[in-house]
Amino acid sequence: VQLQASGGGLVQTGGSLRLSCVASRRIFSNNGMGWFRQAPGKEREFVSAISWNGDSTAYADSVKGRFTVSRDNAKNAVYLLMNSLKPEDSAIYYCAAGRGSWWSRGSDNYAYWGQGTQVTVSS
Repeated sequence: VQLQASGGGLVQTGGSLRLSCVASRRIFSNNGMGWFRQAPGKEREFVSAISWNGDSTAYADSVKGRFTVSRDNAKNAVYLLMNSLKPEDSAIYYCAAGRGSWWSRGSDNYAYWGQGTQVTVSS
């Protein structure tokens, strides 16, 4: 397994979760990392991304101000801290390793994908 996401679960509206994704060094080093999500019956959508060195980040408008992406290159890990969760945040969350050092909103720019972790926010 090259990407392993964890940290999902069931939380009430307004609660917080921290997702983690550990990758193999080969696909993590020097690559941007992204988080995407897919809810039942909906297309996969971009959530957040971070450049290889963590200096640049991006967020979907729907999560801006509530979610924070970070990475620890020494641990080959990327994190997504999710605060003020809403029922519409419920989805399977996937981490992905990019094809280059920058971040991207497009899923086509990610070469490797984790298996996903379920996030459910109850109202």
